Amino acid sequence: MSSTFDVFRSIQVDPANGVQVEDPATGEVIGVAPVDGVDDLNRAVEAARAAQPAFEALGHAERSKLLHAAADAIEANAEELAYILSREQGKPLDGPNARFEVGACGAWLRAAADTPLEPETILDDETGRATITYRALGVVGAIGPWNWPMMITVWQIAGSLRMGNTVVVKPSEYTRLSVLALIAVINTVLPKDVLNVVSGGRDVGAAMSSHPGFDKIMFTGSTATGKKIVESSAGNLPRLTMELGGNDPGIVLDDVDPKAIAEGLFWGAFINTGQTCAAMKRLYVPDSIYDEVVDALVEVAKAMPMGVGIEEGNVLGPLQNKAQFDIVDGLVKEAVKGGARVVLGGDPDYDAPGYFYPTTIVADIDPDNPLVVQEQFGPALPVIRYTDIDEAIAEANKLDFGLGSSVWSSDRDRALEVAARIVAGTTWINSHGGVDPRVPFGGVKSSGYGLEFGVEGLKAVARPHVING
Repeated sequence: MSSTFDVFRSIQVDPANGVQVEDPATGEVIGVAPVDGVDDLNRAVEAARAAQPAFEALGHAERSKLLHAAADAIEANAEELAYILSREQGKPLDGPNARFEVGACGAWLRAAADTPLEPETILDDETGRATITYRALGVVGAIGPWNWPMMITVWQIAGSLRMGNTVVVKPSEYTRLSVLALIAVINTVLPKDVLNVVSGGRDVGAAMSSHPGFDKIMFTGSTATGKKIVESSAGNLPRLTMELGGNDPGIVLDDVDPKAIAEGLFWGAFINTGQTCAAMKRLYVPDSIYDEVVDALVEVAKAMPMGVGIEEGNVLGPLQNKAQFDIVDGLVKEAVKGGARVVLGGDPDYDAPGYFYPTTIVADIDPDNPLVVQEQFGPALPVIRYTDIDEAIAEANKLDFGLGSSVWSSDRDRALEVAARIVAGTTWINSHGGVDPRVPFGGVKSSGYGLEFGVEGLKAVARPHVING
């Protein structure tokens, strides 16, 4: 197999026919990505539809072998893929970042391959017999984000391929090269036209949601864009999985050891430099231990190096793009204007190269401040003081988001009681944001709907067929 750098060169185009891609850490141009249009999308859908019946006919066992082979291909090129990802997205090679993300791609492919989905007997008695089986939908459209571009693309395609669907992927305009390289590696083992990629802009994304050739659309991104997809897809009624924005709360109870939970709190909030849908975006801490928790969190944060992703040792990187930098910067300024206290960070070097925003912790902030109620999607964590647990739960639930959440306590029973009162797709106990390919994941309220991963994730990319009699 050729190296990913050979693949990387092959997916680039002449500068006159593409768009330059810059490293968000340095501003250096690292390559030229193709820019596809709606005509390219139409051809990809047509090819995927033509290839689908034969791919489904291979059966689960053969498709599972192909997924394992795809994981092998990714792992054989892991370092090169991580390098491309680091240069384009900005995340460091080290820590829970680029190498971690590439490793997750292989893990999710293998889990989708190995998850059993047997026919279910619903009824079997003197009145009759009914069974339910799951078959491929047809063609799946996968629209991915820029924050975890490789991993989330695999989340969307792994189960889809396992169930016998063919897939057309549209990467974010910000991370085209990463996804193109990933798909090129996977396609070294898949049959022709089973997995297609269209490196388009917003026009292509808009065309996908209303395209009659898709039986399912999977989207990870903002709530605003998700609503547009729902509206424009109504004419064709494709099935939808929408993993949308989040503003995850974390609630600390008064029985914790602040130093013992500080590192877990840090990574819950700052993984991928805060650019994670299910990262902890707001932290509620009881007044009795508020200062101790803030101090412990600051000490951990100070020890986490931020810098250029391909420089070994860094675990935090830049914001991926200027627009996101401006959002984070503006929200921190609003917090200060509202009387909040910045205990760490909040002072970016506007003249330095790259979109680096320092790790920022904001204390004594009003619970209705924009930094609390809007999704910052970056390395700025507001810590809100509370005196009554009912008050904290009410604050956690009052926003129109419900992706993830967490409760931190030394008493598991007490933590479970609080967790049961939080409205979210997932509530973690003494951790935040960890996902597992065997455990279903999805949101509620404006964080979207539909499940991914595990048996439920396979069912979500398949059509149920009940045989009664």
